[in-house]
Amino acid sequence: MKRTLTLVLMALVAVSLFAGGSSESASQDGNVIEELRIMYVPSREPEEIITATEPLKELLTQELAAQGYTVENIDISVGTNYEAVGVALTAGSADVSVGMPANTYLLYDKGCDVILTATRDGLSVDSDDPRDWNQNEPITASTVQAVGYRALLIAGPSAKGQELAAKVNAGEELTWEDLDSANWAVMSSTSSAGYVYPTMWLMERYDNRTIADLTHTVQVDSYPSAFARLASGQVDIVCCFADARRDYEDDWNDSFGMQNSIWEDTDLIGVTPMIYNDTVCVSKNSPIMTDEFVAALQQAFMNLNKTEEGKGVIAIYSHTGYLPATSSDYDNERVAQEIMKSLNG
Repeated sequence: MKRTLTLVLMALVAVSLFAGGSSESASQDGNVIEELRIMYVPSREPEEIITATEPLKELLTQELAAQGYTVENIDISVGTNYEAVGVALTAGSADVSVGMPANTYLLYDKGCDVILTATRDGLSVDSDDPRDWNQNEPITASTVQAVGYRALLIAGPSAKGQELAAKVNAGEELTWEDLDSANWAVMSSTSSAGYVYPTMWLMERYDNRTIADLTHTVQVDSYPSAFARLASGQVDIVCCFADARRDYEDDWNDSFGMQNSIWEDTDLIGVTPMIYNDTVCVSKNSPIMTDEFVAALQQAFMNLNKTEEGKGVIAIYSHTGYLPATSSDYDNERVAQEIMKSLNG
């Protein structure tokens, strides 16, 4: 009887040790995440963001569980400003950021890694060649999701605008003298589509000359103002984002008094490199951010747009989905940042 009891006790001890060892192994493997801290940038009202993203906790928990990770708690917060989110990632007091623009990410890329780029609805044309856009007007929405957007140099219905557009459509290269003879409408020097990326376009083609080197430029306070000037012939070229003509298609006739459509009256003379969308970043100083967990997190975020509830969560920033990203995707933005530094002294 004693022998039997001893054997039973030994078996129970063995089972207990095995169970304890399994639990410790799971913890060491990082399969149990006690808390995942997600911080949003404050591009909307903080209360609005917190309310809209509340379902994210359950959705991410389920998605990560499907990949073998048990997340016990997800904390969602909103930074006081964009820089505060970068500081939190660098300090390791936040694990993940959502919605951080490219320029903010680059300010803090020593303390965080970009893992995803947000997608938005794309356009029917996405080409470096302005003739591809001009030959396929009007430009329409596409079901293909885009990780960024282009800045465009658009020539208007003035004599000079039509002259430049005709040269481009004939396959001729525009000279610096061609461009310098035109009147330009640009945005402030901090605008990616309205100034910085068009400056990059000029620098790449005309021996580092910039918008500041053009003889005839006017800084406008809004895109509607730029297109009003383009319609009236006050300017020959506007620098803008790729969706702009679609946004002001009705205004072209109703507000600006033009008889033809905006597609008949305008053509592209230049297309800039891609301006990448907002990011999802992870802290380099968070102990839970192993390569394996980052991969699981990427997949979890990419799966969010597969349900209506998930689409509702990511729509807070007009995101339609997410695709994998690497630091090198943002190299053009690094160049843009250097340009901005030089412009601002």
